[in-house]
Amino acid sequence: MSSRIIGRIAVAAVALALSSGMAMADKVTIAIGGASCLCYLPTMLAQQLGEFKKAGVDVDVVQFKGGSESLQAVMGGSADVASGYFDHCVNLAAKGQHLQSFVVYDRFPGFALVVSPKHTSEIKSIKDLANKKVGVSAPGSSTDFFLKYTLSKNGVDANSVGVIGVGLGATAIAAMEQGQIDAAIMLDPAVTVLQGKFKDIKILSDTRSQKDTVAVFGGEYPGGALYARADWIKAHEKDVQGMTNAIMATLKWIHTHSAEEITEKMPPEFTKDKALYIAALKNTMSMYSETGLMDPKGAQAVLAVFSQSNPAIAKAHIDLSKTYTNAFVEKAPK
Repeated sequence: MSSRIIGRIAVAAVALALSSGMAMADKVTIAIGGASCLCYLPTMLAQQLGEFKKAGVDVDVVQFKGGSESLQAVMGGSADVASGYFDHCVNLAAKGQHLQSFVVYDRFPGFALVVSPKHTSEIKSIKDLANKKVGVSAPGSSTDFFLKYTLSKNGVDANSVGVIGVGLGATAIAAMEQGQIDAAIMLDPAVTVLQGKFKDIKILSDTRSQKDTVAVFGGEYPGGALYARADWIKAHEKDVQGMTNAIMATLKWIHTHSAEEITEKMPPEFTKDKALYIAALKNTMSMYSETGLMDPKGAQAVLAVFSQSNPAIAKAHIDLSKTYTNAFVEKAPK
């Protein structure tokens, strides 16, 4: 068959689809910083389970080193949606830029401030981090925000600390093992990996459970969510509803299956050491939301944390109600 005939057939097929009312779905790009991190598991698992396709959304997940890079992709227009931490929506609101989360999948952030095994003898408390090098996923990411908040809360000048971008997975673990940094803000499964290798590992601050999160922040503190520019959400409500439905279905799947069953569904490059991955996941399961809803008190807690460490945010008079919406979760199938 000649290329001319093939071309005519293709054109005729498109015309037939349009005339019969078939939707030519656009691809939605989701940017994610540190996809192997368990804090982002609901997004990756939704992709693995085919939930986005079931919900009628053609999704392409693009991986970045940290949350600040996925945020930049959304703000720059190379990605439509970010799978990242809600706190970016609050931070950008102070600068007059309108981002909105539309489904929350983490009830708390899961951060741990861990001391490098090579520096446990010299670092006994957060105050000892003054003039030290501390790793974060990437400068400007939520791990960086948490570090600055923790330092400020403990009377340490954040400007005295060298902030180093080390990623969230194998690169962060290597930097800690080699002593290239004195400590790092880490998340599971990396924290559990280090705990498995070094029994005397020191954790200075932990938000991997509800109890620990309340101790650090004074209440629950929302972590991972899907968010996008408010104008993009308004123009793509069908896609946003589909993604919300997919995440909600995935959260239900998570809470009705074991850590072992979830592990089997994840990309094999994430689960090379299955025993450790399962152990980390068991430590993390309570982090995942059952409702997908943003608790207004949680949003207020995020604002309070930022206001403490950043005077500009405290003075910005942010309307928190514009930084999130629960409308799509409320419409999702129960």
